[in-house]
Amino acid sequence: MIWQQLLNGLTLGSTYALIALGYTMVYGIIQLINFAHGEIYMVGAFVGLFLVVNTGLNIGVALLGAMAFCMVLGMLVEIVAYRPLRGKSSRLSAIISAIGVSIFLSTLMVLIAQTNTRRYPEIINIETYQLGSLQVSSLQIIILVVAALLMVGLQVMVQKTRIGKAMRACSQDLDASYLMGINVNRIISFTFAVGSALAAAGGVMVGIYYNAVWPYMGTMAGLKAFAAAVLGGIGSIPGAMIGGLTLGVLEIMGVAYLSSSYKDAIAFGILILVLIIRPQGIMGRKISKKV
Repeated sequence: MIWQQLLNGLTLGSTYALIALGYTMVYGIIQLINFAHGEIYMVGAFVGLFLVVNTGLNIGVALLGAMAFCMVLGMLVEIVAYRPLRGKSSRLSAIISAIGVSIFLSTLMVLIAQTNTRRYPEIINIETYQLGSLQVSSLQIIILVVAALLMVGLQVMVQKTRIGKAMRACSQDLDASYLMGINVNRIISFTFAVGSALAAAGGVMVGIYYNAVWPYMGTMAGLKAFAAAVLGGIGSIPGAMIGGLTLGVLEIMGVAYLSSSYKDAIAFGILILVLIIRPQGIMGRKISKKV
């Protein structure tokens, strides 16, 4: 029983990790919590659904299409809502702008798709494999493998590529990076694009896994992913991965052994405990101000 719940938790947690990566990447560079990130995850789920239903594309191509669409959307959000405020106003103004974008995107989707729950057609032949007492579905395997590939790919890009080196430089010091000739605005837009693509992938996989997509699905998922990012250490990419997986496992364990009523309370209870006991998170570092 416990192994079955662990598998279910890792499946859910992998989607939290994909969304949490967007939060932690943006915060790592510009110290901003992008509260519109959950709505980009929601848009990705709807774009994937649209491509599957209306164009007949297979789910792999639809996933890539949703990621590409949300990359552009993420860059537009950064250019329109955040860049004009960067360095010219307080962080509170940027947070208010982020909340405004969040409300705008969810309301726009309500106007387009109404408030009804939409469902993905049966596009994957789901098979179940019995491993002792453990039941593993082919869909769970696909979600775990795709999420793992995306997370490993992100880590390789950040650590091994030129643009990844520029991202790490910007996370250390934006002003120094600018003086060294790095196009800071381009790096920030690219960071939003990558984070948005990962969120879109998470949205499509959650839509297929739970067979439900609706305009407000990004609100709670975004808040839980934010809790996962804080748990792992906001600003730490490996921390966001660990935080998402941990939160998913704890949430499923709570539902299985306590009550489904505590599902959301578990996530935010963990957030409160982390902020009290270890504010920097599992893999975060204490920040000391230079004087």
